Amino acid sequence: MDALPFEVRFELEGWKLFWALLEVGDADPSWLARVGEEVVTRVRREMRIETLAAHPTLGALRRLFKAAGTDPTRYRPSSEALLRRLLKGEEMPVISPLVDLNNCLSARLAVPCCVMAEEVLSPPFLFRAGKAGESYESLRGPFNLEGKPLLLDSAGPCDAPITGSQRVKVTPETRRAWLVAYLPAGVVSPETVERTLAELLQVAPVAKLLLTGAS
Repeated sequence: MDALPFEVRFELEGWKLFWALLEVGDADPSWLARVGEEVVTRVRREMRIETLAAHPTLGALRRLFKAAGTDPTRYRPSSEALLRRLLKGEEMPVISPLVDLNNCLSARLAVPCCVMAEEVLSPPFLFRAGKAGESYESLRGPFNLEGKPLLLDSAGPCDAPITGSQRVKVTPETRRAWLVAYLPAGVVSPETVERTLAELLQVAPVAKLLLTGAS
């Protein structure tokens, strides 16, 4: 892994962040749809919705959410929400190459992941619990950030491992983006995420992996 070109400070314990800088490629996006089908098949073979709370990774994430000040059964980690939809019979959403890659990685490892357009980010970063009165326009509407695990850049809140921010979302014009995976420390390693991401990109090379790092 590489040294990150920015500082990331933590006020929440028990977390590790994996970072990957991606550059959009010209590969056929349909390759990623086939990868998504394989991921869904694997999820349905290996998991049951009734036992998700006992999954080692999801259980650790729930404890970290509680420590930050939020109820993980009301505001679920995005990875758990995705897995629940897949286990209820929904298919992997097809949105855009970077977002689809992000979702495949999240479902494979059961960890929340996000992609943020590089050009709109303003490092350094801070990871802490959201404060009273903090909110942002999320990908699903206005979202109260109080007590939620929260990633901020110098411009303010930019992502939470529940739902992402409109400010930093990738668009069809986005050429480079940071993928961030939110890991329960000691449960899922950055090396595991790096290896899994490389495997996905080998089968569906929809983006070029420029660098990876951990904080």
